[in-house]
Amino acid sequence: MLRDAPAAPLPSSQAGEWPLGRAIAQIQGIYVLAENAQGLVIVDMHAAHERVVYERLKAALGETRIDSQPLLIPVTFAATPAEIATAEAQAETLRRLGLDISPLSAKVLAVRERPALLAGGDVVELARGVLAELAQFDASHAIERAQHEILATMACHGAVRANRQLTIDEMNALLRDMERTERADQCNHGRPTWRQLTIRDLDALFLRGR
Repeated sequence: MLRDAPAAPLPSSQAGEWPLGRAIAQIQGIYVLAENAQGLVIVDMHAAHERVVYERLKAALGETRIDSQPLLIPVTFAATPAEIATAEAQAETLRRLGLDISPLSAKVLAVRERPALLAGGDVVELARGVLAELAQFDASHAIERAQHEILATMACHGAVRANRQLTIDEMNALLRDMERTERADQCNHGRPTWRQLTIRDLDALFLRGR
């Protein structure tokens, strides 16, 4: 499914201010198309948003801890003995990551706070993903030794998911966030987040000028 907006010339002033251009469409809930001064920009929206979220989490953690958001109703889930042991051993580390995960019973964990930056993600998947990462490290060195892996896991759960239909305003907001984010051309796994097709590239596809 292709969602588009009425086309209009891209002002040269905006082209200079917006390297990634202006959003014009979304394809299959996966790619955002944008027009810039050079031609067409294609963005993998999940990969791009994942990098944006990762860099925000990294910056927040660098300021001592990631801000948390209390949940009005705690989210509970059946946990393995290993998950419960990790939640107890890594309680302070979890708080630094903006998470409050504690045992409710011998087989159930409760999430009472989550990172404010990840307000839209699945709380249980996030909790399980972070606990799995933390289980590989001892409590005293977890953040220092596993910062990239843990934050990458959190960013993946907090990034906009594939097949979500975005409005034009949401697409443009993502493009502007990418322009303000370091290393926004690659996701946390090293994949490209966007590609440029120039007008010359497009002309070549249709044998224009031959």
